[in-house]
Amino acid sequence: MEVDMESMASAIGVSVPVFRFLLCFLATIPVSFLWRFVPGRLAKHAYSACSGALLSYLSFGFSSNLHFLVPMLLGYLSMAAYRSKCGIITFFLGFGYLIGCHVYYMSGDAWKEGGIDATGALMVLTLKVISCAINYDDGLLKEEDLRESQKKNRLIKLPSLIEYFGYCLCCGSHFAGPVYEMKDYLEWTEGKGIWGHSDKGPKPSTFGATLRAILQAAVCMALYLYLVPQYPLSQFTDPVYHEWGFWKRLSYQYMAGFTARWKYYFIWSISEASLIISGLGFSGWTDTSPPKPRWDRAKNVDILGVEFAKSAVELPLVWNIQVSTWLRHYVYDRLVQKGKKPGFFQLLATQTVSAVWHGLYPGYIIFFVQSALMIAGSRVIYRWQQAIPPKMALMKNILVFLNFAYTLLVLNYSCVGFMVLSLRETIASYGSVHYIGTILPIALILLGYVIKPGKPARSKGRKEQ
Repeated sequence: MEVDMESMASAIGVSVPVFRFLLCFLATIPVSFLWRFVPGRLAKHAYSACSGALLSYLSFGFSSNLHFLVPMLLGYLSMAAYRSKCGIITFFLGFGYLIGCHVYYMSGDAWKEGGIDATGALMVLTLKVISCAINYDDGLLKEEDLRESQKKNRLIKLPSLIEYFGYCLCCGSHFAGPVYEMKDYLEWTEGKGIWGHSDKGPKPSTFGATLRAILQAAVCMALYLYLVPQYPLSQFTDPVYHEWGFWKRLSYQYMAGFTARWKYYFIWSISEASLIISGLGFSGWTDTSPPKPRWDRAKNVDILGVEFAKSAVELPLVWNIQVSTWLRHYVYDRLVQKGKKPGFFQLLATQTVSAVWHGLYPGYIIFFVQSALMIAGSRVIYRWQQAIPPKMALMKNILVFLNFAYTLLVLNYSCVGFMVLSLRETIASYGSVHYIGTILPIALILLGYVIKPGKPARSKGRKEQ
Protein backbone atom coordinates (compact mmCIF):
# COMPACT_ATOMS: atom_id res chain seq x y z
CA MET A 1 0.00 0.00 0.00
CA GLU A 2 2.84 2.37 0.90
CA VAL A 3 4.54 1.64 -2.45
CA ASP A 4 1.31 2.40 -4.34
CA MET A 5 0.86 5.61 -2.37
CA GLU A 6 4.45 6.59 -3.12
CA SER A 7 3.98 6.10 -6.86
CA MET A 8 0.67 7.99 -6.84
CA ALA A 9 2.23 10.83 -4.83
CA SER A 10 5.19 11.10 -7.21
CA ALA A 11 2.79 11.10 -10.18
CA ILE A 12 1.36 14.46 -9.06
CA GLY A 13 4.66 15.75 -7.68
CA VAL A 14 3.96 15.71 -3.93
CA SER A 15 5.37 13.84 -0.92
CA VAL A 16 3.60 10.83 0.64
CA PRO A 17 2.50 12.83 3.76
CA VAL A 18 0.99 15.54 1.54
CA PHE A 19 -0.72 12.92 -0.62
CA ARG A 20 -2.16 11.26 2.49
CA PHE A 21 -3.44 14.64 3.67
CA LEU A 22 -5.02 15.30 0.26
CA LEU A 23 -6.87 11.97 0.40
CA CYS A 24 -8.21 12.74 3.88
CA PHE A 25 -9.03 16.29 2.84
CA LEU A 26 -11.03 15.07 -0.17
CA ALA A 27 -12.74 12.56 2.14
CA THR A 28 -14.28 15.47 4.07
CA ILE A 29 -16.82 15.78 1.21
CA PRO A 30 -18.42 12.31 1.56
CA VAL A 31 -17.98 12.42 5.36
CA SER A 32 -19.87 15.73 5.49
CA PHE A 33 -22.57 14.33 3.21
CA LEU A 34 -23.11 11.31 5.47
CA TRP A 35 -23.67 13.66 8.45
CA ARG A 36 -27.10 14.42 7.01
CA PHE A 37 -28.23 10.82 7.57
CA VAL A 38 -27.18 10.60 11.23
CA PRO A 39 -30.33 10.54 13.39
CA GLY A 40 -30.67 12.67 16.53
CA ARG A 41 -28.96 15.79 17.80
CA LEU A 42 -26.46 14.11 20.15
CA ALA A 43 -25.55 11.50 17.54
CA LYS A 44 -24.83 14.30 15.05
CA HIS A 45 -22.50 16.03 17.52
CA ALA A 46 -20.72 12.73 18.21
CA TYR A 47 -20.39 11.99 14.49
CA SER A 48 -18.99 15.49 13.84
CA ALA A 49 -16.36 15.11 16.59
CA CYS A 50 -15.39 11.49 15.87
CA SER A 51 -15.18 11.87 12.09
CA GLY A 52 -12.99 14.96 12.48
CA ALA A 53 -10.70 13.20 14.98
CA LEU A 54 -10.43 10.11 12.73
CA LEU A 55 -9.54 12.16 9.65
CA SER A 56 -6.92 14.03 11.72
CA TYR A 57 -5.43 10.72 12.90
CA LEU A 58 -5.28 9.29 9.36
CA SER A 59 -3.78 12.50 7.97
CA PHE A 60 -1.33 13.65 10.66
CA GLY A 61 -1.09 10.78 13.18
CA PHE A 62 -2.27 10.34 16.77
CA SER A 63 -0.27 13.29 18.12
CA SER A 64 -2.36 15.74 16.10
CA ASN A 65 -5.46 15.07 18.20
CA LEU A 66 -3.42 15.59 21.38
CA HIS A 67 -2.32 18.98 20.02
CA PHE A 68 -5.92 19.89 19.16
CA LEU A 69 -7.08 18.85 22.61
CA VAL A 70 -4.86 21.43 24.34
CA PRO A 71 -6.48 24.69 23.06
CA MET A 72 -9.91 23.04 23.07
CA LEU A 73 -9.67 22.15 26.76
CA LEU A 74 -8.02 25.46 27.70
CA GLY A 75 -10.87 27.33 26.02
CA TYR A 76 -13.59 25.23 27.60
CA LEU A 77 -12.06 25.40 31.08
CA SER A 78 -11.74 29.19 30.85
CA MET A 79 -15.43 29.44 29.84
CA ALA A 80 -16.51 27.15 32.71
CA ALA A 81 -14.27 28.72 35.38
CA TYR A 82 -13.99 32.46 34.60
CA ARG A 83 -16.68 33.57 32.19
CA SER A 84 -16.17 37.33 32.47
CA LYS A 85 -12.57 37.07 31.20
CA CYS A 86 -12.73 33.80 29.22
CA GLY A 87 -12.43 35.58 25.85
CA ILE A 88 -9.14 37.34 26.56
CA ILE A 89 -7.73 34.31 28.45
CA THR A 90 -8.51 31.95 25.57
CA PHE A 91 -7.16 34.45 23.02
CA PHE A 92 -3.71 34.60 24.61
CA LEU A 93 -3.52 30.94 25.66
CA GLY A 94 -4.71 29.77 22.23
CA PHE A 95 -2.29 31.98 20.33
CA GLY A 96 0.52 31.14 22.76
CA TYR A 97 0.12 27.41 22.17
CA LEU A 98 -0.18 27.90 18.39
CA ILE A 99 3.02 29.99 18.29
CA GLY A 100 4.81 27.32 20.34
CA CYS A 101 3.77 24.66 17.81
CA HIS A 102 4.81 26.88 14.90
CA VAL A 103 8.27 27.32 16.43
CA TYR A 104 8.68 23.66 17.47
CA TYR A 105 7.67 22.21 14.12
CA MET A 106 9.04 25.07 11.98
CA SER A 107 5.87 24.57 9.97
CA GLY A 108 6.61 27.31 7.45
CA ASP A 109 9.79 25.55 6.32
CA ALA A 110 7.91 22.24 6.08
CA TRP A 111 5.14 23.78 3.93
CA LYS A 112 7.67 25.61 1.75
CA GLU A 113 9.52 22.34 1.04
CA GLY A 114 6.30 20.44 0.27
CA GLY A 115 5.81 18.87 3.70
CA ILE A 116 2.74 18.87 5.93
CA ASP A 117 1.95 18.82 9.64
CA ALA A 118 -1.03 19.49 11.89
CA THR A 119 -0.27 23.16 12.57
CA GLY A 120 -2.37 24.31 9.59
CA ALA A 121 -5.43 22.61 11.08
CA LEU A 122 -4.45 23.90 14.53
CA MET A 123 -4.55 27.44 13.11
CA VAL A 124 -8.20 27.06 12.09
CA LEU A 125 -9.08 25.32 15.35
CA THR A 126 -7.51 28.13 17.39
CA LEU A 127 -9.77 30.73 15.77
CA LYS A 128 -12.87 28.60 16.40
CA VAL A 129 -11.98 28.09 20.08
CA ILE A 130 -11.28 31.81 20.60
CA SER A 131 -14.47 32.98 18.90
CA CYS A 132 -16.55 30.55 20.98
CA ALA A 133 -15.05 31.87 24.23
CA ILE A 134 -15.43 35.54 23.22
CA ASN A 135 -19.06 34.97 22.22
CA TYR A 136 -19.76 33.28 25.56
CA ASP A 137 -18.12 36.26 27.27
CA ASP A 138 -20.36 38.61 25.19
CA GLY A 139 -23.38 36.76 26.56
CA LEU A 140 -22.90 38.66 29.84
CA LEU A 141 -23.12 42.11 28.21
CA LYS A 142 -26.21 44.24 27.73
CA GLU A 143 -27.64 43.97 24.24
CA GLU A 144 -27.62 47.74 23.69
CA ASP A 145 -23.83 47.79 24.18
CA LEU A 146 -23.21 45.22 21.43
CA ARG A 147 -22.50 45.52 17.72
CA GLU A 148 -24.73 43.63 15.29
CA SER A 149 -22.20 40.79 14.87
CA GLN A 150 -21.98 40.41 18.65
CA LYS A 151 -25.77 40.25 19.01
CA LYS A 152 -25.94 37.62 16.28
CA ASN A 153 -23.15 35.35 17.58
CA ARG A 154 -23.22 35.72 21.37
CA LEU A 155 -23.83 32.63 23.51
CA ILE A 156 -26.09 32.86 26.55
CA LYS A 157 -25.55 29.28 27.69
CA LEU A 158 -22.32 27.26 27.96
CA PRO A 159 -22.28 24.59 25.22
CA SER A 160 -21.99 21.01 26.42
CA LEU A 161 -18.69 19.19 25.88
CA ILE A 162 -20.11 17.05 23.06
CA GLU A 163 -21.49 20.16 21.32
CA TYR A 164 -18.15 21.92 21.76
CA PHE A 165 -16.06 19.01 20.43
CA GLY A 166 -18.45 18.57 17.50
CA TYR A 167 -18.11 22.26 16.64
CA CYS A 168 -14.31 22.21 16.85
CA LEU A 169 -13.66 19.08 14.76
CA CYS A 170 -16.82 18.99 12.63
CA CYS A 171 -16.29 16.43 9.83
CA GLY A 172 -12.72 17.63 9.24
CA SER A 173 -13.71 21.26 8.61
CA HIS A 174 -10.76 22.27 10.82
CA PHE A 175 -8.33 21.10 8.09
CA ALA A 176 -8.57 24.30 6.04
CA GLY A 177 -11.67 26.09 7.29
CA PRO A 178 -13.75 27.98 6.64
CA VAL A 179 -14.14 29.34 10.16
CA TYR A 180 -17.75 29.54 11.35
CA GLU A 181 -19.55 30.41 14.58
CA MET A 182 -20.68 28.10 17.39
CA LYS A 183 -24.20 29.54 17.25
CA ASP A 184 -24.49 28.70 13.56
CA TYR A 185 -23.20 25.17 14.20
CA LEU A 186 -25.77 24.60 16.97
CA GLU A 187 -28.67 25.94 14.89
CA TRP A 188 -27.60 23.80 11.92
CA THR A 189 -27.40 20.66 14.06
CA GLU A 190 -30.76 21.35 15.71
CA GLY A 191 -32.51 22.41 12.49
CA LYS A 192 -33.27 25.91 13.78
CA GLY A 193 -32.84 29.42 12.38
CA ILE A 194 -32.33 29.47 8.62
CA TRP A 195 -32.11 25.66 8.68
CA GLY A 196 -35.64 25.41 10.05
CA HIS A 197 -38.92 25.74 8.17
CA SER A 198 -38.98 28.61 5.66
CA ASP A 199 -41.83 30.30 3.79
CA LYS A 200 -39.53 30.53 0.77
CA GLY A 201 -39.73 26.81 0.13
CA PRO A 202 -38.23 23.47 1.16
CA LYS A 203 -34.60 23.04 2.16
CA PRO A 204 -32.37 23.87 -0.83
CA SER A 205 -30.56 21.15 -2.76
CA THR A 206 -26.83 21.18 -2.09
CA PHE A 207 -25.75 19.16 -5.13
CA GLY A 208 -25.52 21.87 -7.78
CA ALA A 209 -23.43 24.21 -5.61
CA THR A 210 -21.25 21.29 -4.46
CA LEU A 211 -20.59 20.17 -8.03
CA ARG A 212 -19.66 23.74 -9.01
CA ALA A 213 -17.13 23.92 -6.13
CA ILE A 214 -15.62 20.52 -7.07
CA LEU A 215 -15.25 21.53 -10.73
CA GLN A 216 -13.66 24.79 -9.63
CA ALA A 217 -11.22 22.83 -7.45
CA ALA A 218 -10.27 20.59 -10.40
CA VAL A 219 -9.55 23.59 -12.65
CA CYS A 220 -7.51 25.28 -9.91
CA MET A 221 -5.38 22.19 -9.28
CA ALA A 222 -4.80 21.65 -13.02
CA LEU A 223 -3.64 25.26 -13.43
CA TYR A 224 -1.40 25.04 -10.38
CA LEU A 225 0.27 21.80 -11.56
CA TYR A 226 0.80 23.37 -14.99
CA LEU A 227 2.27 26.64 -13.72
CA VAL A 228 4.37 25.62 -10.71
CA PRO A 229 7.24 23.94 -12.66
CA GLN A 230 7.54 27.08 -14.80
CA TYR A 231 7.71 29.54 -11.89
CA PRO A 232 9.59 27.88 -9.01
CA LEU A 233 10.44 29.89 -5.88
CA SER A 234 14.06 28.72 -6.18
CA GLN A 235 14.42 31.15 -9.10
CA PHE A 236 14.59 34.06 -6.62
CA THR A 237 17.96 32.81 -5.32
CA ASP A 238 19.29 31.87 -8.75
CA PRO A 239 22.05 34.23 -10.00
CA VAL A 240 20.34 34.26 -13.42
CA TYR A 241 17.30 36.00 -11.87
CA HIS A 242 19.48 38.93 -10.76
CA GLU A 243 20.89 39.26 -14.28
CA TRP A 244 17.43 39.95 -15.70
CA GLY A 245 16.18 43.47 -16.29
CA PHE A 246 13.83 45.26 -13.89
CA TRP A 247 10.62 44.55 -15.82
CA LYS A 248 11.39 40.86 -16.26
CA ARG A 249 12.08 40.47 -12.51
CA LEU A 250 8.88 42.33 -11.68
CA SER A 251 6.83 40.18 -14.07
CA TYR A 252 8.35 37.02 -12.58
CA GLN A 253 7.25 38.16 -9.11
CA TYR A 254 3.73 38.61 -10.47
CA MET A 255 3.69 35.12 -12.05
CA ALA A 256 5.15 33.48 -8.92
CA GLY A 257 2.40 35.03 -6.78
CA PHE A 258 -0.27 34.23 -9.38
CA THR A 259 0.88 30.59 -9.49
CA ALA A 260 0.95 30.15 -5.70
CA ARG A 261 -2.62 31.46 -5.32
CA TRP A 262 -4.09 28.58 -7.35
CA LYS A 263 -3.00 26.15 -4.64
CA TYR A 264 -5.08 28.07 -2.10
CA TYR A 265 -7.98 28.35 -4.55
CA PHE A 266 -7.96 24.54 -4.86
CA ILE A 267 -7.89 23.97 -1.08
CA TRP A 268 -10.66 26.47 -0.37
CA SER A 269 -12.82 25.10 -3.20
CA ILE A 270 -12.68 21.61 -1.64
CA SER A 271 -13.50 22.94 1.84
CA GLU A 272 -16.35 24.95 0.28
CA ALA A 273 -17.74 21.77 -1.32
CA SER A 274 -17.63 19.82 1.95
CA LEU A 275 -19.40 22.58 3.90
CA ILE A 276 -22.06 23.04 1.23
CA ILE A 277 -22.90 19.34 0.91
CA SER A 278 -23.36 19.06 4.69
CA GLY A 279 -25.86 21.94 4.59
CA LEU A 280 -23.86 24.12 7.02
CA GLY A 281 -22.68 26.32 4.14
CA PHE A 282 -26.25 27.56 3.58
CA SER A 283 -26.60 31.23 4.56
CA GLY A 284 -30.15 32.09 3.56
CA TRP A 285 -32.11 33.07 0.47
CA THR A 286 -31.72 35.88 -2.04
CA ASP A 287 -34.42 38.55 -2.39
CA THR A 288 -34.94 37.67 -6.06
CA SER A 289 -38.07 36.09 -7.46
CA PRO A 290 -37.94 33.16 -7.24
CA PRO A 291 -35.55 33.19 -4.26
CA LYS A 292 -32.26 31.33 -4.68
CA PRO A 293 -30.14 29.76 -1.94
CA ARG A 294 -26.94 31.51 -0.86
CA TRP A 295 -23.85 29.60 0.26
CA ASP A 296 -21.76 32.50 1.61
CA ARG A 297 -20.83 30.72 4.86
CA ALA A 298 -18.85 28.15 2.84
CA LYS A 299 -17.14 30.66 0.57
CA ASN A 300 -13.54 31.47 1.43
CA VAL A 301 -12.37 33.09 -1.80
CA ASP A 302 -13.70 34.97 -4.82
CA ILE A 303 -11.09 34.14 -7.47
CA LEU A 304 -12.04 36.86 -9.96
CA GLY A 305 -12.41 39.31 -7.10
CA VAL A 306 -8.79 38.68 -6.07
CA GLU A 307 -7.24 38.69 -9.54
CA PHE A 308 -9.15 41.78 -10.71
CA ALA A 309 -9.48 43.73 -7.44
CA LYS A 310 -10.01 47.42 -8.21
CA SER A 311 -8.62 48.38 -4.82
CA ALA A 312 -6.48 46.78 -2.11
CA VAL A 313 -9.34 47.54 0.31
CA GLU A 314 -11.38 44.88 -1.51
CA LEU A 315 -8.83 42.09 -0.92
CA PRO A 316 -9.87 41.12 2.65
CA LEU A 317 -13.43 40.80 1.32
CA VAL A 318 -12.46 38.29 -1.38
CA TRP A 319 -9.37 36.45 -0.03
CA ASN A 320 -9.56 34.02 2.92
CA ILE A 321 -12.96 35.59 3.47
CA GLN A 322 -13.97 33.84 6.70
CA VAL A 323 -10.62 34.49 8.42
CA SER A 324 -10.83 38.14 7.33
CA THR A 325 -14.33 38.27 8.85
CA TRP A 326 -12.99 36.70 12.06
CA LEU A 327 -10.17 39.27 12.24
CA ARG A 328 -12.65 42.11 11.76
CA HIS A 329 -15.09 40.88 14.42
CA TYR A 330 -12.60 39.73 17.06
CA VAL A 331 -9.61 42.06 16.56
CA TYR A 332 -10.24 45.15 14.39
CA ASP A 333 -13.71 46.14 15.68
CA ARG A 334 -12.77 45.48 19.31
CA LEU A 335 -9.76 47.82 19.11
CA VAL A 336 -11.96 50.74 18.07
CA GLN A 337 -13.00 52.85 21.07
CA LYS A 338 -16.68 53.70 21.31
CA GLY A 339 -17.50 56.92 19.48
CA LYS A 340 -14.19 56.97 17.56
CA LYS A 341 -13.29 55.97 14.00
CA PRO A 342 -10.80 53.21 13.20
CA GLY A 343 -7.41 54.26 11.87
CA PHE A 344 -4.06 52.89 10.75
CA PHE A 345 -3.32 51.51 14.24
CA GLN A 346 -6.31 49.15 14.14
CA LEU A 347 -5.37 48.08 10.61
CA LEU A 348 -1.72 47.43 11.52
CA ALA A 349 -2.63 45.59 14.76
CA THR A 350 -5.06 43.35 12.86
CA GLN A 351 -2.47 42.55 10.18
CA THR A 352 0.09 41.80 12.92
CA VAL A 353 -2.28 39.31 14.59
CA SER A 354 -2.79 37.71 11.18
CA ALA A 355 0.99 37.48 10.69
CA VAL A 356 1.52 35.87 14.11
CA TRP A 357 -1.33 33.45 13.39
CA HIS A 358 0.52 32.26 10.28
CA GLY A 359 3.83 31.84 12.13
CA LEU A 360 6.81 33.84 13.38
CA TYR A 361 8.69 33.94 10.10
CA PRO A 362 10.10 37.29 8.92
CA GLY A 363 8.41 36.80 5.55
CA TYR A 364 4.96 36.59 7.16
CA ILE A 365 5.54 39.64 9.37
CA ILE A 366 6.87 41.70 6.46
CA PHE A 367 4.02 40.60 4.18
CA PHE A 368 1.30 41.66 6.61
CA VAL A 369 2.99 44.99 7.42
CA GLN A 370 3.21 45.47 3.65
CA SER A 371 -0.51 44.63 3.42
CA ALA A 372 -1.37 47.35 5.93
CA LEU A 373 0.67 49.87 3.92
CA MET A 374 -0.86 48.62 0.65
CA ILE A 375 -4.44 49.09 1.95
CA ALA A 376 -3.66 52.52 3.43
CA GLY A 377 -2.12 53.64 0.11
CA SER A 378 -5.11 52.34 -1.83
CA ARG A 379 -7.46 54.32 0.43
CA VAL A 380 -5.61 57.51 -0.50
CA ILE A 381 -6.17 56.88 -4.22
CA TYR A 382 -9.82 56.05 -3.49
CA ARG A 383 -10.34 59.35 -1.64
CA TRP A 384 -8.85 61.25 -4.59
CA GLN A 385 -11.05 59.28 -6.95
CA GLN A 386 -14.21 60.09 -4.95
CA ALA A 387 -13.38 63.80 -4.92
CA ILE A 388 -13.43 64.02 -8.73
CA PRO A 389 -16.70 65.68 -9.91
CA PRO A 390 -18.98 63.61 -12.22
CA LYS A 391 -18.22 65.81 -15.25
CA MET A 392 -14.55 64.70 -15.13
CA ALA A 393 -15.39 61.05 -15.80
CA LEU A 394 -12.15 60.40 -17.71
CA MET A 395 -9.99 61.51 -14.78
CA LYS A 396 -12.02 59.35 -12.41
CA ASN A 397 -11.57 56.32 -14.68
CA ILE A 398 -7.83 56.96 -14.83
CA LEU A 399 -7.66 56.91 -11.02
CA VAL A 400 -9.75 53.70 -10.94
CA PHE A 401 -7.25 52.08 -13.31
CA LEU A 402 -4.29 53.40 -11.30
CA ASN A 403 -5.75 51.89 -8.11
CA PHE A 404 -6.20 48.55 -9.91
CA ALA A 405 -2.61 48.64 -11.26
CA TYR A 406 -1.25 49.73 -7.87
CA THR A 407 -3.05 46.84 -6.12
CA LEU A 408 -1.81 44.33 -8.69
CA LEU A 409 1.79 45.48 -8.41
CA VAL A 410 2.04 45.83 -4.63
CA LEU A 411 0.12 42.61 -3.88
CA ASN A 412 2.35 40.41 -6.01
CA TYR A 413 5.49 42.19 -4.84
CA SER A 414 4.47 41.76 -1.20
CA CYS A 415 3.42 38.11 -1.43
CA VAL A 416 6.98 37.04 -2.30
CA GLY A 417 7.79 37.42 1.41
CA PHE A 418 4.82 35.18 2.27
CA MET A 419 6.22 32.51 -0.06
CA VAL A 420 9.98 32.56 0.61
CA LEU A 421 9.64 33.30 4.38
CA SER A 422 13.30 33.97 5.23
CA LEU A 423 14.44 37.54 5.88
CA ARG A 424 17.41 37.29 3.50
CA GLU A 425 15.37 36.01 0.55
CA THR A 426 12.53 38.47 1.20
CA ILE A 427 14.85 41.49 1.30
CA ALA A 428 16.78 40.22 -1.74
CA SER A 429 13.62 39.77 -3.81
CA TYR A 430 12.25 43.18 -2.77
CA GLY A 431 15.62 44.79 -3.45
CA SER A 432 15.76 43.22 -6.91
CA VAL A 433 12.92 45.53 -7.98
CA HIS A 434 14.25 48.53 -6.01
CA TYR A 435 11.65 48.14 -3.19
CA ILE A 436 9.02 49.63 -5.48
CA GLY A 437 6.15 47.88 -3.64
CA THR A 438 7.26 49.41 -0.32
CA ILE A 439 8.19 52.90 -1.52
CA LEU A 440 4.98 53.40 -3.52
CA PRO A 441 2.49 52.84 -0.63
CA ILE A 442 4.55 54.98 1.77
CA ALA A 443 4.76 57.76 -0.83
CA LEU A 444 0.98 57.62 -1.34
CA ILE A 445 0.28 57.72 2.42
CA LEU A 446 2.52 60.80 2.78
CA LEU A 447 0.94 62.45 -0.27
CA GLY A 448 -2.45 61.81 1.32
CA TYR A 449 -1.49 64.21 4.12
CA VAL A 450 -0.45 66.86 1.58
CA ILE A 451 -3.17 66.51 -1.07
CA LYS A 452 -6.43 66.49 0.87
CA PRO A 453 -9.42 66.59 -1.48
CA GLY A 454 -12.71 68.05 -0.31
CA LYS A 455 -15.42 65.61 0.72
CA PRO A 456 -17.73 64.77 -2.19
CA ALA A 457 -21.49 65.01 -1.88
CA ARG A 458 -22.81 61.52 -1.14
CA SER A 459 -26.14 59.90 -0.57
CA LYS A 460 -27.14 58.93 2.96
CA GLY A 461 -27.34 55.25 2.11
CA ARG A 462 -23.84 55.11 0.75
CA LYS A 463 -21.14 53.58 2.93
CA GLU A 464 -17.62 54.84 3.12
CA GLN A 465 -15.04 52.41 1.81
